[in-house]
Amino acid sequence: MTPPPAESVAAMIRPAPAPPDSPVNRDLLRVMDGTSAGYWLLVLIAAGFLGLGGGIWIWQVYAGLGIAGYQHPIFWATYIVTFVFWVGIAHAGTLISAILYLFRAKWRNAINRSAELMTVVAVLTAAQFLGIHVGRIWKSYFILPYPNQRALWVNFKSPLLWDTFAISTYLTISVLFLFVGLIPDFAIARDRVAGWRKPLYSLLAGGWQGTARQWKAHNRSVLHLSGLATPLVLSVHSVVSWDFAMAIVPGWHATIFGPYFVAGAIFSGFAMVLTVMIPVRRIYGLEEYITDYHLDNMSKFLLLTSTIVAYAYGSEYFIAWYGGVEAEQTSFWMRAFGPYWVSAWIMILCNGVFPQLLWIRKLRTNVPFLFVLSVLVNIGMWFERYVIIVSGLSREYDPAVWGLYTPNYAELGIVAGSFGFFAFLFLIFLKLVPVVAIAEVKETVIHARMHDEGAH
Repeated sequence: MTPPPAESVAAMIRPAPAPPDSPVNRDLLRVMDGTSAGYWLLVLIAAGFLGLGGGIWIWQVYAGLGIAGYQHPIFWATYIVTFVFWVGIAHAGTLISAILYLFRAKWRNAINRSAELMTVVAVLTAAQFLGIHVGRIWKSYFILPYPNQRALWVNFKSPLLWDTFAISTYLTISVLFLFVGLIPDFAIARDRVAGWRKPLYSLLAGGWQGTARQWKAHNRSVLHLSGLATPLVLSVHSVVSWDFAMAIVPGWHATIFGPYFVAGAIFSGFAMVLTVMIPVRRIYGLEEYITDYHLDNMSKFLLLTSTIVAYAYGSEYFIAWYGGVEAEQTSFWMRAFGPYWVSAWIMILCNGVFPQLLWIRKLRTNVPFLFVLSVLVNIGMWFERYVIIVSGLSREYDPAVWGLYTPNYAELGIVAGSFGFFAFLFLIFLKLVPVVAIAEVKETVIHARMHDEGAH
């Protein structure tokens, strides 16, 4: 029997360019069509928070960092807390897109695009806090390693430089991964839309026609980028953890910080994916594509990473007690029962206790419960970074320089502005790119159809 040509095999396993009115195209591109009053209300709310944070930041640039609540000895405070938080949020995108792709987990196809968009926006949000924290934003070029007329070179011992390398590398790979995955979807949108978006998508699609040769090159590119991006999940947030673990501050100088930060980053990232996808799923009627099966798998990841994070919390307290170092024991005692006890218990309850309810199977697909839990997890993860950074610096070795810190209006306003920036960009991207990977969903549908036909 003569084997079928390669082109025919490729056409069988890969969806050919579908007509513009195919059901999958119509359902998933509908999110990009038109804008409702609710959408504009969300955009205005996000823009309001963004304007609030931007206005306070402009005032801070003019008046100096003195308007922030920094107080001796605490000069790594809310800005660094929020920086670490947003870097952590970005990690779920890489995990869902790259690692699950390598493991051929098909359930990722419905949520990977929103996770990739969230990654890019979160990294852009985090990058701003490096400049906000140091204050003199116009001197940011000093952290870039390039020859200059002042014969200056960067200080490679500075955590600020480590974070610059981590952020720039992660952003580059994340943007490449997102763009390469979007090329087939840009071509689908190109054949359907009209007006100013048609030439834009024609340019971004790069002449994509869905041939076997193009699909082969596309698959190879996604595979290589997945292999390149996977180590970033471990390396980028490990670099961020070294910002603290390399210091001798009580509560920071620990070898557990690498895996502890990585697990916490994936935990908070998955929670944020649920936070942004559940409303999109409900508003645009995407229940057929983002099903209970996907929510159940996301919930299992939340449960797994919550258990790892809770174990890390327990290990920290046990080692502090077992080690017998007075400064460490005092630091962890003050976390739980000192001036920051409210923050510490919010962290423990939101990250270690409440997610354990996901052992109940019905709750793993209960949409209102998952949305509330995802919000609580993100609150808890922000307070986790707050507890680590602020409580450690406020009680070091010399009682003569102990101090207390409370965020003031300027810092809280800029933090609120960062959430506004994140929401604003995500809402804009929602109307420019498909929030669900159309080509990958169609591939899953075709594979399922072929499997059913083979079974019969």
